[in-house]
Amino acid sequence: MFTGIVEELGEVTAVENLGDSSRFRLRGPVVTEGARHGDSIAVNGVCLTVVEFGDGEFTADVMAETLSRSSLGALQEGSRVNLERPMAVGDRLGGHIVQGHVDGTGTIVERKPSENWEIVKISLPGDLARYVVEKGSITVDGVSLTVVDAGRDYFTISLIPTTLALTTLGLKQPGDPVNLEVDVIAKYVERLLGARSADAAEAGVSAT
Repeated sequence: MFTGIVEELGEVTAVENLGDSSRFRLRGPVVTEGARHGDSIAVNGVCLTVVEFGDGEFTADVMAETLSRSSLGALQEGSRVNLERPMAVGDRLGGHIVQGHVDGTGTIVERKPSENWEIVKISLPGDLARYVVEKGSITVDGVSLTVVDAGRDYFTISLIPTTLALTTLGLKQPGDPVNLEVDVIAKYVERLLGARSADAAEAGVSAT
């Protein structure tokens, strides 16, 4: 489990096409400190498994499903990426509960800079809109953020200078894709309420 608090702005140093998958080599001296084979590291919000590591770099294999469901397929040598290690037991939960399981991708629609922050509008896939609410949590490229405004096909976020300087969200421009992970609690609530309604319908009683 992750928290959406990016530890390091890393870099893709190599991409190897393996046919039905790709192998990425990424530079991240902070997140590779104390790393072991099989550890998890979130790359732009996608939980990947460390295959090899050394000299401040690590490699990870990315399957076709992940490449098609996330923006990792657009990465190339030199791309900057957000990196985060899993939360250790006893750590502070600085962001919110993030699984590293991307639900879909959005696109940067526009950026509106202000004196001390920047408002960013991001397109929202229709099947995810019901999980995104004003002042709720969402993960964008692995960054835990608060939704400012939630529309039927978009949402906005407000980025402070620290986020702009230390994550890829300070680099992304209109038209660029971003990985989205909605609040997992909302998905569980929906599933449980749906099951309750179905059970009530079978029993011929009201679920309220």
